[in-house]
Amino acid sequence: MAGSHLDALHRLTQQARDDLAALAHPTRRWLPPARTARGDAIDDVIIVGGGQSGLIIAAALERDALDSVTVLDAEPAGLEGPWLRYARMAELRTPKHLVGSELGIPSLALHTWYDATHGPGAWDAVDRVPREEWRAYLAWYQSVTGVTVENDTEVLDVRAGGDGHVVVHTVVAGQPIERHARTVVLATGFEGAGGWQVPAFVSDALPADRYHHSCAPIDFASLAGRRIGILGHGASAFDNAIAALRAGAASVDLCFRRERLPRVNPHRYLESAGVMTHYSSLSDDTRWQIARHFREHDQPPPLGSFRTAMTMPDLRLRPATPWLSVALTEPDAPEATIAIDTPHGEIEVDHLILATGASVDLAARPELTTIAPRVQLWRHRYQPPAHEADERLAALPYLDHGFEFIPHSADDAWVGRVFAFNFASAVSHGPHSTSISGHKHAIPRLVRGVTRRLLLDAEATLVDDLKAYRSDDLPVDDDFEHTLHATPMEAAR
Repeated sequence: MAGSHLDALHRLTQQARDDLAALAHPTRRWLPPARTARGDAIDDVIIVGGGQSGLIIAAALERDALDSVTVLDAEPAGLEGPWLRYARMAELRTPKHLVGSELGIPSLALHTWYDATHGPGAWDAVDRVPREEWRAYLAWYQSVTGVTVENDTEVLDVRAGGDGHVVVHTVVAGQPIERHARTVVLATGFEGAGGWQVPAFVSDALPADRYHHSCAPIDFASLAGRRIGILGHGASAFDNAIAALRAGAASVDLCFRRERLPRVNPHRYLESAGVMTHYSSLSDDTRWQIARHFREHDQPPPLGSFRTAMTMPDLRLRPATPWLSVALTEPDAPEATIAIDTPHGEIEVDHLILATGASVDLAARPELTTIAPRVQLWRHRYQPPAHEADERLAALPYLDHGFEFIPHSADDAWVGRVFAFNFASAVSHGPHSTSISGHKHAIPRLVRGVTRRLLLDAEATLVDDLKAYRSDDLPVDDDFEHTLHATPMEAAR
């Protein structure tokens, strides 16, 4: 970065910090510190996940004068979120004029940072935000807001604690650590309702070294000279195809079941202030039908990825080509090829990449082991017409207005202290928790839900604390006060 740009970024950093301070009112901490019966500290909020959502949520909660917000992430510092691990797109899918992370402060905005980093007018010259620039912005954002992430921390379970708090079981460097919180936010992204999904007909038929999920680490250099079969039509299918061919793959057959790629992105229609702000107030019928529409129509691959892929002569698009089965051509041969059976005949490749998204299985998530059987799902609350039935959607949790889980039983009321700001909220709150463009409206709704829960916890002491409150707005000495209360005759004497 040139010296002039470094100076501009330094000035912007200071301006953003000054603006955060200027808009911090009210700053009075409104929750007293809490400890367990054995003296362990209880955080106001523990956020699981230090990616884009976790950082913005933490910053927003700290602006609401919460004293102890802890962010945990399983990855090493700098590798939070997908951006430098398995995201392979050149640029973000979201239109560049996204807002939300800046919390209403222009000096904290992405476009302001971009111009400071690359020079005035640089923002106008880009169509979509480059992926690595977005990750660099998030690192700067974290430094400006002061959000601390505890890395290399795996969350193993979330359970009920005593005295109305939640216990978060973690492991750090092989050592178990028990943490306590009044509330917990799960900012665990697309895989937060289950895990990355490899179809059983693949995993049951092939050794694990013959395929990858598109959202897993892949050594593309090892695929040089190989024929690759990719299943899927979305962003990660095209991004992995591009990465494989650039690394020297001999060919890529990109197969998908649809007769043609989607053209329309339904996300763009839902990106209105009314819908994103009040989505959870829509009827169950409407929310279910929207989720079904997304499942039926999906969204197209990013235009930039599609155009790049189409310039590559060794990429073959195969629409209306689902995979019926896969098998090794010579099971005992170390270099056996993979035969893919399709309705249009057999395709022979050397390696598979499955761009097959994430499963919905709450019990498969370690942090949801205890919670999963205790929460209401959409299947428990809503019965769609037979022609709109969808087991995948029905298996998602039915969340309350602030993204909190709803218990089956009053005995498990503690699950309402856990908030799912991840793919688990897709039917209850729409696609806005996993879409950057939805953060402006979805994150405030989450923050209101968390702070509402915390205020209700404090309600029992609120009136007594008010009566005991002593902070003189009108400091006067005793002589002056006596003068104010003296009768006219006493004052004359």
